[in-house]
Amino acid sequence: MAVHGAVRDIERAVVTGGAGFLGSHLCEQLLDRGVEVVCLDNFLTGSPENVLHLMEHPGFRLVRCDVTDYVHVPGPVDLVLHFASPASPLDYLKMPIETLKVGSLGTLHTLGLAKEKGARYLLASTSEVYGDPLEHPQREEYWGNVNPVGPRGVYDEAKRFSEALTTAYRTSQGTDTAIVRIFNTYGPRMRPNDGRAIPAFVGQALAGEPLTVAGDGSQTRSICYVDDTVRGILALAFSTETGPMNIGNPDELSMLELARWIVELTGSSSEIGFIDLPVDDPKVRRPDTTAAERALGWRPTVTSEEGLARTVAWFAAQREAAAPRAS
Repeated sequence: MAVHGAVRDIERAVVTGGAGFLGSHLCEQLLDRGVEVVCLDNFLTGSPENVLHLMEHPGFRLVRCDVTDYVHVPGPVDLVLHFASPASPLDYLKMPIETLKVGSLGTLHTLGLAKEKGARYLLASTSEVYGDPLEHPQREEYWGNVNPVGPRGVYDEAKRFSEALTTAYRTSQGTDTAIVRIFNTYGPRMRPNDGRAIPAFVGQALAGEPLTVAGDGSQTRSICYVDDTVRGILALAFSTETGPMNIGNPDELSMLELARWIVELTGSSSEIGFIDLPVDDPKVRRPDTTAAERALGWRPTVTSEEGLARTVAWFAAQREAAAPRAS
């Protein structure tokens, strides 16, 4: 199995959206590798609390910045990771214009930064570019089945445009770019109210409330623990590959199975209820990760059982810490 070495010595990286769920874990793992990190975030969906534990690290710098306006980073930069964007349906349905702007203008500005600095550039794209897929599992060669004027189109098309722009910079400007298509990821630091299934189910189970499963729960997702996702992202970032490349867990389960599993893991007495299926909600979602396995030697190592147990424990600890103390 061919595994590519580092593109160059990466000493300093810029992470946009670095105070978000996924971005904060990226910052953490980069610092662990000895890479200095400049974290840019406008805190639209991210939070300084996600990187509070990194603030005393000598190699970490947090800058409030909206990449749709202007991006300036003094000094050398070896790697730019563009992860700024609302990423949950609840967020991008509330902020459609902001989502489109960060996928277009934000990508343009961060590509300009990478070109100026001679840096490697990694775009965080998404499995949403496949839409409600007619191919299963989804390979990188699949063009997708996206409704551009549906409610999810603002996110799907923003990412599809950002992929086209990233490719144009590589082919016409010579910028060293790569594209990662990230599938459903979960773990500590997810916002409990961000509308995604796992934090919603865990929060409901811990509160003893009914778990709200959309449709009949037969729709499937493939969930990948955040440590594995970030390891895959960085394997691509430090390689010579251009992508697009799927990073996700090929193990597939239905939403009803996921809800029942979380009830069991939390020891909850919650029942399962059903709500209407959102418009254009994909019926299936599973990555073909052959390319990542062959090119990067990457595959997930954290089982869903272990990852969900860690995630439940984190949410339970957060809930306990927030509970009012008896005097």
